[in-house]
Amino acid sequence: MKRLPIGLIRFVQYAVAVLLAVALFAAVTLLADARPAYALPEYAERTGEACATCHVSPGGGGPRTLRGLLWAARGRPDSVPPLPGVLMAPGVGDGSELYDIACAACHGSKGDGLFAIGLTGMRISKPAIRSFVVQGIPLSGMPAFKGQFTNAQLDALATFVAGLADGSIPPLPDSYPLPPAQFKCSPVSATVKCGVK
Repeated sequence: MKRLPIGLIRFVQYAVAVLLAVALFAAVTLLADARPAYALPEYAERTGEACATCHVSPGGGGPRTLRGLLWAARGRPDSVPPLPGVLMAPGVGDGSELYDIACAACHGSKGDGLFAIGLTGMRISKPAIRSFVVQGIPLSGMPAFKGQFTNAQLDALATFVAGLADGSIPPLPDSYPLPPAQFKCSPVSATVKCGVK
């Protein structure tokens, strides 16, 4: 009688072990009475909110916003609780800073679009921008920011976005060059004494 090669025997053993593991996993999964796990798009669908409502990363996942933390703490209900009177960026008045805080994660730091539409070249009016920020655009997944900005902040943000959209305000740079540090050092006994010029 002819013996099978040892390599073929090992391959068959591994294949049988893998098939048994897959069958065991499938049996446990089918027989277990587990609650369904909701993935992020299902949460967005269930609550009617965009991922950016609850997550710092607009694509979902990762750190949560204050509303997202409150929603999770309440047991992930079918609606995300509002936070009336809680400002998104207290004390910030510059339109570009407000854009960076509230808009850049979805629309891109230059307005070129990431998870949301690109704003450059759109020629959107300031009143329309203000309305979109306050009311949101549910069909496109843009969350509403009603009550999260002061009137002055909304004006500054709308002015910046309108300027970015029509090209009158250049996009924010990728980095800001800093001058090299000026140090003056001189050896003093066993230590070095340094100071800024």
